[in-house]
Amino acid sequence: MNDNGNIRLLTPENDIRVRAFLSSLEDLSEKVEKIRGANKPSLDGERYYTDKELAVKLKVSRRSLQDYRNNGILPYIQVGGRILYRASDIERTLMDGYKEAYRLKGNM
Repeated sequence: MNDNGNIRLLTPENDIRVRAFLSSLEDLSEKVEKIRGANKPSLDGERYYTDKELAVKLKVSRRSLQDYRNNGILPYIQVGGRILYRASDIERTLMDGYKEAYRLKGNM
């Protein structure tokens, strides 16, 4: 209420708090859309990567992925001309290649 007892309507034009709130909502909305766009639906609870997505994720070239497939390093699914990688297979392959750090006794 203002001094004469009337109710003052809060609008973006007359209140900085409303402007700040609306700006925060816009920022949040943009972030949600970005996340939604990057998240692909799964098939039976499993996430699949394309060649391009996996190359970016592993920071290797698509040609390296082809070599890994040809050498039996990475499991994959081929549907027509499309290659897909099951996320759980990639995780398992990475964990199978994991080597624990160690030090030689004389190098301390």
